[in-house]
Amino acid sequence: MDFLDIVDKTFLVFGVANKKSVAFSVGEVLSEAGADVVYSVQSREGKESVSKILPGTDIFVCDVEREPEIKKLAEDIAEKYARIHGIVHSIAFANYEEGLKPFHETKKKNFLQSVDVSCYSLIAIANAFKDLLDERASVVTISISTTKMAAEPYGFMGPVKAALDSTICFLAKSFSSFSQIRFNSVNAGLLKTSASAGIPGYLDYYLFAEQLTLRKKALKTKEVANTVAFLLSPRSSAINAQGIVVDAGMSVNYFDKDIIKKAIRI
Repeated sequence: MDFLDIVDKTFLVFGVANKKSVAFSVGEVLSEAGADVVYSVQSREGKESVSKILPGTDIFVCDVEREPEIKKLAEDIAEKYARIHGIVHSIAFANYEEGLKPFHETKKKNFLQSVDVSCYSLIAIANAFKDLLDERASVVTISISTTKMAAEPYGFMGPVKAALDSTICFLAKSFSSFSQIRFNSVNAGLLKTSASAGIPGYLDYYLFAEQLTLRKKALKTKEVANTVAFLLSPRSSAINAQGIVVDAGMSVNYFDKDIIKKAIRI
């Protein structure tokens, strides 16, 4: 039974780097459900690498920092696919090469690059693909469980993700004037991905987050992917301009008695 109603529908997934990527898990879930999945990666080197873990799939190259490449991607995909039923935007970047610094020392160039890659790219992709998207298509991006908490290692990516969350609402409103295309985000708790490994001090935060979950088990990338697949499907047709928090209950458990005991003993 095709519960999600996505068999033979086509979805474009941005952001696969390796098997630990959220985008990889999303593609896996969609393929298991009978959908056709098309991928976009940042570079030719990335395409070679991803082709090894996703043999036989259509993989296109697009550096989202270069807007002409986004437009070219839409043209190239349109030559092969009449309609796209959904887009997954699993793209984010922050330059942490200089190590952990106080937020007020954030460099303008790093902040703006992060906004460009992690947030504005969604606007540019939506605009470039608007005529190729099915009238009832769904666009899903990956955000974080909360932007109201100043996690020091995450730094300026927090405000950037806040901008992404707001962008979802404005895109949904804008597209509603001519279609029923929906825009939502999956706001995930801490995950073990290759991208997160580049965040200074991330491992300690990840282990702490695991203890904060109600089940005392870390969030799995596949669980995030399952939620993305649901939001892409017609089963979620009434959900629009929303951020769905997927964090295994972490956000309600900051005053867990066992963690408090450990903290005050230090």
